[in-house]
Amino acid sequence: MITELHHYALEVPDLAVADTFLRDFGLDTAEKDGTLVAQCTGRGQEQVRMIEGGAAKRLHHVSFTVRPGGLDAVRESLERLGTSAVEPPAGADERGLWLRDPDGTAVQLLDAVPASAPLTTEVLTNSGGGLQRIGAARWREATKEVLPRRLGHSLLFTPRPAEMTAFYTEVLGLRVSDTIHHDQVTFLNAGQGDHHIFGFISSTHPGFHHSSFEVPSVDAIALRADHMASQGYRQGWGLGRHTIGSNFFHYTRDPWGSWIEWFSDIDQVDSCWVAGDWDVPPHLWGAPRPRRSW
Repeated sequence: MITELHHYALEVPDLAVADTFLRDFGLDTAEKDGTLVAQCTGRGQEQVRMIEGGAAKRLHHVSFTVRPGGLDAVRESLERLGTSAVEPPAGADERGLWLRDPDGTAVQLLDAVPASAPLTTEVLTNSGGGLQRIGAARWREATKEVLPRRLGHSLLFTPRPAEMTAFYTEVLGLRVSDTIHHDQVTFLNAGQGDHHIFGFISSTHPGFHHSSFEVPSVDAIALRADHMASQGYRQGWGLGRHTIGSNFFHYTRDPWGSWIEWFSDIDQVDSCWVAGDWDVPPHLWGAPRPRRSW
């Protein structure tokens, strides 16, 4: 029923700090109904919402778009489970259907067509047995398209991965793409498209782990990471290539202790994809991952 992750929302201590950070990351920001919203340049869809709150960051809600008629199917699932919809939390958009997952996180479902990500130039490569770029110098073009195109996925901490997986698959219709160490990390997809749009990391407590935005190339990942470091955001992880999902990545630590990622070249799943349970580290190559809050 779900087509994509529409946006995520965090409650943070200071919206001015959030505004500066999100702009440095490469997003456009604006004030909306007393909250801060951010979107990718050239894409008319909210991707992040920040609500001013207490002294510590917390996950406020997550929002998904659903296929036409999907809301009715969700209502039927809720009725079978004896669960009802809930009121939107303060500071949230009131549209669509609202419910709470097993961890108590508010979940918004929007019957809306996702906005198209801005088009970018195809990146031609000379690698392996394929020579696509003849008579052109890549370095002269590599810096032209580096901004985030779209929100790709988010992962949450959870102390109850089995219950969360059951809820998001049986009630909301997502599918398991792959897992690491049974349920240490769980990746979920919405059908044909990105390997994962959502997922969970087993933990002692629920919370927000990271969000991830697609950029046009591995060059863009490195250039945006360099820019963030020049602005003082030097704690990060990358450049590397993940195992599950296979995407190139770089994470930057945000002002509240969670992570934000740029990615490129993620695996695409189809109806024939078979989920596996893997005993692998999170990255194929790259620097060792940070221990703090990971």
